[in-house]
Amino acid sequence: MNTTRRDFVGRMAATAIVGSLPLSLDPNSLGAMPIAHASEKWDLSWTAKLTGKYKAVFDVPEIDNGYGVWRASIWGKQYMETLGVPAKQLSAVLVLRHNGIFLATQQSFWDKYGIGAEKKAMHPLTQEATDKNPALLSAARQELPPELDGVALDQFIKRGGVALACNLALDDVIEVIKKKDMVSPDEARKVAIAALVPGVILQPSGVFAALHAQDVGCKYLRAS
Repeated sequence: MNTTRRDFVGRMAATAIVGSLPLSLDPNSLGAMPIAHASEKWDLSWTAKLTGKYKAVFDVPEIDNGYGVWRASIWGKQYMETLGVPAKQLSAVLVLRHNGIFLATQQSFWDKYGIGAEKKAMHPLTQEATDKNPALLSAARQELPPELDGVALDQFIKRGGVALACNLALDDVIEVIKKKDMVSPDEARKVAIAALVPGVILQPSGVFAALHAQDVGCKYLRAS
């Protein structure tokens, strides 16, 4: 855990010790909280894509062999086969936060920074150590059987699924870049954002993303 996130967690713990939060929060009282890039304009247009009768948000805080990402696709297939629900009536949201943030990064990032070894990633089927992002495996590269090809993160996004990434957890990605490339935090952040899988949308935090998805009608599932 890097200094920024450690400081954030420490402050939250201290707040819990001193006393519980009031039922009604004064926005001014939150001014001292270390919310990174508070002035950034966040893309919330993803909520307009959630038009299905059945909506679900899959919370993915751990790498967990990529299973959390898989579950966001498998539920839809099961709803269609078991309940006869048409695909257009299904809307899914993935929230990639905490350690799960690394699933939101491209294979080129995993290759350059040795993420597989660093995070002890495992292949979802063989249960053997892998240097591949388990959320981006492909049957075309003989990494998965054809029937599982559609569960990868990029395929989920291509089908219209919403994939959200935690800005606070992105600090861990930034820290990896800073240490290896010896660059400034601002430069490392640019690299980290560029490393995200195309279509992944950065949000203020994973907690915000998971809660806001529920605000707009999604059922919640802890998926990893």
